[in-house]
Amino acid sequence: MSRTASGTPSRSTAGSTAARPRATRQRAAVAGILQRTTEFRSAQQIHAALEAEGTKVGLATVYRNLTALADSGQVDQVRSADGEILYRSCERVGHHHHIVCRVCGHAEEVAGDELEAWIERVSAAAGFTQMEHVAEFFGLCRDCSARAEGAPS
Repeated sequence: MSRTASGTPSRSTAGSTAARPRATRQRAAVAGILQRTTEFRSAQQIHAALEAEGTKVGLATVYRNLTALADSGQVDQVRSADGEILYRSCERVGHHHHIVCRVCGHAEEVAGDELEAWIERVSAAAGFTQMEHVAEFFGLCRDCSARAEGAPS
């Protein structure tokens, strides 16, 4: 389990291989919202977006569908610095990591080949095998950095 910038544990489902969940109207609506954004979003934000579109889905149903989608690897999840689980539909298939803006939630997917090689070297030197890891990186995106410095974005 990795840690966020504030030291909070972060969990990601990037590259999960669990079975795909059963298709439902609600699940399609939740997945549709996630496919139209590049930001990690909370269940509450996803629920509000669905309501704004006129889709009537209960918050508990949103949570259930997000969990099923994350467990099947269709959606990634990370834990924000304040402990909230955020969700995002990813473009990469297989194991990958994210760089996430702490302010706006914008995320970029990264393969992290250098990180993978380092983990393999360190674990082998310590005598460990069958390693698993999660690494998510949090900072400020270009636009939020510019706003923080007072420059126009």
